[in-house]
Amino acid sequence: MEINAKQRKFLEKNAHPLNPLVQIGGAGLTDNQISQISRLLEEHELIKVKFNEFKEEKHDLSNQIAEQTQSTTVRLIGNTLILYRPAKETNDRKFEKELNKLKK
Repeated sequence: MEINAKQRKFLEKNAHPLNPLVQIGGAGLTDNQISQISRLLEEHELIKVKFNEFKEEKHDLSNQIAEQTQSTTVRLIGNTLILYRPAKETNDRKFEKELNKLKK
């Protein structure tokens, strides 16, 4: 899903108070973490991932995470990645209405 600047700003604002739910540490990015991120996106739609290690590779890892979880990178700020993926069920989507307003 492609998002424009207004949508990105809206999602960043909503992600600001969130704490990172996943941390990438010494073991690097594992299949288990990819599964966990995907599961968290199903529950929350908008999450943060913190890079405690592999800070030099964070751009490549961010792209890999977004691709493998079919999510959208909202922003990579410092060592924190913000990801968005709309819920599968339309009724469970928290941000869709506002994002659609900001499409224009």
